[in-house]
Amino acid sequence: MSDKTTLVLGGTGKTGTRVTARLEALGVQVRIGSRTAAQPPFDWDDRGTWGPVLDGVDKVYVVYSPEIAFPGAAETIADFCAAAVDAGVQRLVLLSGRGDEVHAGGSEQAVRESGAEWTILQAAWFNQNFSESFMLEPVRHGVIELPASDVAEPFIDAEDIADVAVAALTTDHHLGQTYELSGPRLLTFGDAAAEIGAATGKEVSYVPMTFVEYAQMLRQHGLPLAYVEMFRKVLDGRNSYLSDGVQRALGREPRDFGDYARKTAETGIWSG
Repeated sequence: MSDKTTLVLGGTGKTGTRVTARLEALGVQVRIGSRTAAQPPFDWDDRGTWGPVLDGVDKVYVVYSPEIAFPGAAETIADFCAAAVDAGVQRLVLLSGRGDEVHAGGSEQAVRESGAEWTILQAAWFNQNFSESFMLEPVRHGVIELPASDVAEPFIDAEDIADVAVAALTTDHHLGQTYELSGPRLLTFGDAAAEIGAATGKEVSYVPMTFVEYAQMLRQHGLPLAYVEMFRKVLDGRNSYLSDGVQRALGREPRDFGDYARKTAETGIWSG
C-alpha cells in the first residue's frame, strides 16, 4: 500500500470507526480526525487544527459534525476542501445525506468543485441510530419518539456505508460517482420499533410527535434546535423510495434491518 495517510474524519463515529478498521486491515496508514484524537486533534470549528491533521494525507473520508444539513456546513466544507487540496490531498469521499439538496447539496458541490478526485455517498437514515446514537436510550426504555408520523424510510446499515467508503478510498472504480445508499426495504419507524422489539423480546413502541413537541424535548436535553428543521425536511416522505447505490458500488444487496436488529440484540446493548 501507499506510504501516504488516509484521514478519517469522524473516525470515532458510527461509520468512521468501521472505515478505520477496514482500512487498517488492508494495511492502509490511517489518521483519525476527531476532537478526542491523540495527536493531532481535529475540530471543524477550530481551523487551526486543519493544517496539522492534513499534513502527509492524500485521501480523506469527509464526515461533517454535527450534521451535514446544518446551516453553515457547506461553506465550512468548501473551505476545508480548499485547505485539503492545498495540502496535497488527492481524493475526497464525502458522507452526505439523501433528500436535502439545499444544504447537503451545497456541501456535495464543494467537494465536486474542489479539484480533487471525489465520490459522494448519500446515505439514508442509519440503522445504528437506534443503537449507537441519540435513540439508544429511548429504545432501552421501550418508547421511540420522533416527528416522523407514518413516513417510511429505507434504513441503511453503517456496515454497508463503510464498505462503499473503503472501496471508494482504495480503488479507482468509484471516481466521480454519487451513490444513493439505502437498505433493501421501506420501513416506518413503527415497523422498525416492532422489529427491534421482536429481536429483544420486549415491547418497543413508536410514538409520533409534533415538531413543536420535538423542539421542546430538544431544549430539555440541550440539543441543537437545528435538528427540527433537518427532520422537517428529511421526514416528510421525500426519502420513501429504495435506491441501488450499494448494488452499484459493491455488486451485492444491502444488509436488511431485521438482520441488524437480531445481531444488535445479541450484544445486549438494548438491555442496558
